[in-house]
Amino acid sequence: MDGVRASPFIFRPIVAETSTHTSALRPLAHDWVRVVFLRSGTAIVYSEFGEQPLRPGDALLLGANVLSGCHPEEPVTATTIFLDRDYLVDKMFWQHSAVLTHRLEASQLLDDPYVEPAQILHLSDQDFTEIIPWLDELTELSCDQENSGGFISTERLLLCIIQVIVPHIEVSATRRSATQRHTTEPTQPRRRVPSPLRPEARRAAEMMRSDLTHRWSLTELAETVHLSVPQFHRIFVDAYGKTPQTYLTMLRAEELARLLRETDLPVEVAMRQVGWNTRGHAARFFRQYLGVTPARYRELTQTR
Repeated sequence: MDGVRASPFIFRPIVAETSTHTSALRPLAHDWVRVVFLRSGTAIVYSEFGEQPLRPGDALLLGANVLSGCHPEEPVTATTIFLDRDYLVDKMFWQHSAVLTHRLEASQLLDDPYVEPAQILHLSDQDFTEIIPWLDELTELSCDQENSGGFISTERLLLCIIQVIVPHIEVSATRRSATQRHTTEPTQPRRRVPSPLRPEARRAAEMMRSDLTHRWSLTELAETVHLSVPQFHRIFVDAYGKTPQTYLTMLRAEELARLLRETDLPVEVAMRQVGWNTRGHAARFFRQYLGVTPARYRELTQTR
């Protein structure tokens, strides 16, 4: 549920893994679209939809660059499918090539109608029973690093699974909530190593991560990497799928979660250590990314 075990040097647009967890999973965001199928056990998951229970037969759909964490109430086993968004864009483009002129239109089509970037799908017993063998086979194919010809089988299994879960996905033709925003912008192609294409974007991200308390401005970041502000903004969004300020907010939320989980620092002190000096401001952004308040998150982590 918290990582991709396939080799990062072998690009695979579809990866599946089955894992068992007994302790809390820290909040993580990936540049993959993720679909997590809970096979056994119960857990509390938190993300942009808030704090929700997850039971066997449920599926958790997470867009790219969406933070999510999990607290098992008992040992849980889940199968996670990781999907590269560029792969999804390509599939959309070729499926509708008669009316689409380029991949950007396909990318926009994926966001229209808008799909909540984090949602729980409650599958029927019949649907979940049908999916289980496909999940097992998909996981086996992902683990077979030597089988370079297995992609056709992998894609066939994925399409079978998608046909079952699509009717359960909540969509809307108009923007309805704060979470329906650009969390699934295209990220860097991962055909080699999963790192940003431009070193300027990577350097700016490293700078922000190294000093979360600093009030980073677009101008300062752009000047440091020797780019104009518009050019820097464009290459950063291309690399990380988020604006620099949104990316910084996500980093602060991740670090605050770590401090609340691993230290006994008072909540307000921990907030200041990640660069948030106003409790209300910090709580609002933390809840936006993790679905719970900092106090509630600490309560959850301390019960494990």
